[in-house]
Amino acid sequence: MKKNQIIMAFALTALAAACTPESKQLASGIDLANLDSTYLPGTDFYMYATGGWQKAHPLTAEYSRFGSFDQLQEDNNKRLRSLIDSVAAQQNEKGSIEQKIADLYNSAMDSVNLNEHYWGALEEFLLCDGYQCEPEITANWLKEEWPRMQRQGVPGLFGMYIGADEKDSKNNLVTIFQGGLTLGQKDYYLDQDPKTQEIREAYKKYIADLCQHTGFSEKDAQRISKDVMRIETRIAEASKSRTELRDPEANYNKLSYAELKEQFSGIDWDAYFGNFGMEGVKEVCLGQPLAIHEVEKVLKEETPEALQNIYLWHAIDMVSSFIDDESRALNFGFYGKVMSGKEEDRPRWKRAVSAVEGGLGEALGQLYVAKYFPPEAKKRMEKLVSNLQVALGERIDVQEWMSDETKKVAREKLDAFYVKVGYPDKWKDYSDLEIGDSYLRNMLAVGEWEIKDMIKTKFNKPVDKDEWYMTPQTVNAYYNPTTNEICFPAGILQPPFFDMQADDAFNYGAIGVVIGHEMTHGFDDQGSKYDKTGNLVTWWSEEDTKQFEERIQVMREFHDSI
Repeated sequence: MKKNQIIMAFALTALAAACTPESKQLASGIDLANLDSTYLPGTDFYMYATGGWQKAHPLTAEYSRFGSFDQLQEDNNKRLRSLIDSVAAQQNEKGSIEQKIADLYNSAMDSVNLNEHYWGALEEFLLCDGYQCEPEITANWLKEEWPRMQRQGVPGLFGMYIGADEKDSKNNLVTIFQGGLTLGQKDYYLDQDPKTQEIREAYKKYIADLCQHTGFSEKDAQRISKDVMRIETRIAEASKSRTELRDPEANYNKLSYAELKEQFSGIDWDAYFGNFGMEGVKEVCLGQPLAIHEVEKVLKEETPEALQNIYLWHAIDMVSSFIDDESRALNFGFYGKVMSGKEEDRPRWKRAVSAVEGGLGEALGQLYVAKYFPPEAKKRMEKLVSNLQVALGERIDVQEWMSDETKKVAREKLDAFYVKVGYPDKWKDYSDLEIGDSYLRNMLAVGEWEIKDMIKTKFNKPVDKDEWYMTPQTVNAYYNPTTNEICFPAGILQPPFFDMQADDAFNYGAIGVVIGHEMTHGFDDQGSKYDKTGNLVTWWSEEDTKQFEERIQVMREFHDSI
């Protein structure tokens, strides 16, 4: 289950730099080979600054774009593979984290087992023979098997997570939000331009092809495709756009549990929460009421067979990368080629590393930071962040359009940033997660464990400010408004973003861009709506808000004109 919290993550093409040999005197950090002096900087500065790097890193079929950010991820994948291989090569105690890392990786790498023996695990998971089922069997499947699939992480017609109450940020709150759209956003279902229509046709074919490959007849696969498109389009019409989802106030609708059951009575909430063991729900935030009302109509108006079909599809689509190579090829053919413009899938080892990263991320992170992130790096990075906080404070002070009172509150928010660098102070406990030799069963176990862990650590509990929303080895960074925190994992704190062998000028120009980017999220169109404690509350004066909106509008008009 994916978290729906508002976390602004950062990914960009940064200045490339080369590692320099260890020495007492710090190097410049800049590799002149990345330049292309055949271009004049006053004519084409981009090619002058990056032309050499581009020639040395041509775009491969595996990528639809490639920059120094992607190159760092490639380097990181090799480091992670090396760590996993070293663990897999040793004799590990059963139940140990090393055994779980090794077995999860090996199950993803075992192509023979995946292709020859996936069928039993898939049948065990789906437990349905399509339209061969009698009506009473379908009803029983919806009553028994679909709830089990939800507990394993299969997405339904809406989503649920537990995270900070945006107006009481010290406490967690159950949130219900719009979902049910395999394509992610409503535009793919509703826009009528030729490219979007082409994507929809490819999606219909993907549904039918994957369903037929996983055991359904051609006729049944076509019926599943039609049911899925009809129901997902219905929900898309009632869903909010990505732009509308950027307004936190409009997506905050807090209800008592009694109000939820009264206002959205078309969903059996007692059964829904009871399925997850969530007894004692007191309040919920219902993010997008119109979409949830449409789900009520779908549950009432669609046939049991149609509901079974869309749930089956969400299940089959979710596990298509965890079974045989043909299913993975169909998955990549749509999501990789049609949706992303890639020509070639990632090799199996990268996908296996990604599985370990996704399922046992913090366990792998402990191995990663021990080898690749020394304490000196953490200390130096914290100093860079502190200095840039001072610099941003000075920028706030000289804004002519902002009143002194708003500047004062803005500085208080800036000073209150909770800075996380490298890795968490406490690690996730994976002792309850069992990993074996079946890739599909392992990934389903991971999905079920993640939901249980979220409920165990957050349901009716205060917010844990020490929780990390990225693993230490992630090549990225984020700002989270409800905790007013900026986080820089160890994965991004290496060349070309951060170089312990380079002088501060280089690091301010490289990782400094990332630091500044995340800090300014605290004052952008979303972050500016949260105060220093992480609560969604107005802290700007009315005049300052007007001035801020006028400046935002300039950016809107500029981008709308492109």
